Amino acid sequence: MSKGLKLTDILVTVVISVVFAIIYRLWGDVSNVVKLAGFQLDQLMYGVWFMAAVVAFLIIRKPGVALLAEIAAASGELIAGSQYGVEALTYGIAQGLGAELIFLLFAYRRFSITAACLAGVASAIASLVFDAFKGYLLDLESWNLILYFVFRIIGSIFFTGLCSYGLVKALEATGVTQLVRPASQADFDALERRQ
Repeated sequence: MSKGLKLTDILVTVVISVVFAIIYRLWGDVSNVVKLAGFQLDQLMYGVWFMAAVVAFLIIRKPGVALLAEIAAASGELIAGSQYGVEALTYGIAQGLGAELIFLLFAYRRFSITAACLAGVASAIASLVFDAFKGYLLDLESWNLILYFVFRIIGSIFFTGLCSYGLVKALEATGVTQLVRPASQADFDALERRQ
């Protein structure tokens, strides 16, 4: 299987990203409503903003896809009128790099739920670094800051890891992913066993 991105890979990644751009744009409003409850509960939902990278990588399974997907989704969110403005794009780049780093560490050969969850955590850490540069984290009390970090990590494990993995598995069950992923040697071996 070729490791380089083909035009088809890029187009499928962009289509996935457009879907997530719409979700990201709408998710900002949902997050604002949850934020009203206080206690950093909105951080539990933050993992949705990292999903494009993981879903695209689990489907395409090639280097660079996670970063491309997150940048494209963040760009789409920005174009759709994100309440976060250009910041959505800068966060998207950092979050995509976080996920891409995890897949690189696994040499782009692990497509497991563990890899998906770790990619979510890495994206969360990247976003937390950007939050730290904004300076408002220092205004939080210790207990509130701990909730902020812990809830964001939990949300990233749940949404970015578990939900993304579950979504891709559901797509695989329909056979849709076979349209973009070439047949592997295991697929050919299975066909030969049936004859």
